[in-house]
Amino acid sequence: MNPRISYQESPQGLYKAMYAIENYLNGSGLTHTEIHLIKVRASQINGCGYCLDMHHKDALKAGETFDRLYLLPAWKESPCYTDEEKALLNLTDVLTRIADSTPEQVEQAYDRMAKYFDKEKIANTVLAICQINSWNRIAITFGNIPGSYQPK
Repeated sequence: MNPRISYQESPQGLYKAMYAIENYLNGSGLTHTEIHLIKVRASQINGCGYCLDMHHKDALKAGETFDRLYLLPAWKESPCYTDEEKALLNLTDVLTRIADSTPEQVEQAYDRMAKYFDKEKIANTVLAICQINSWNRIAITFGNIPGSYQPK
């Protein structure tokens, strides 16, 4: 199986722009744990096997536990996540499923985040959610092969 559009065939400006956002997010004040939880959860929702494989491997390498990654689909009832992380995961779910989310759900997700985080952190969280959703759409459309990612 080959990708429909390989890294070498894609416009390099595309990756340059996406990596610029990644670099911004890495210095934005979001923790590595928060970024990994967002990336894995959105990739689960979107069914992006390539990104799910990548971010699961990267999260484990960065010290995240297998149990916390395994339980992400059941984050609402799992005691291994903090209230802050649950607020972040709730916003990830609502924004990743934006077409199915009501304005009230978006407002409730924002209000839940505002209990724990300032506006800058919320804005950076929204950008991180948008970013992984973009990566998921690129990987799925380009035909990136799940399981082929090798951590550096």
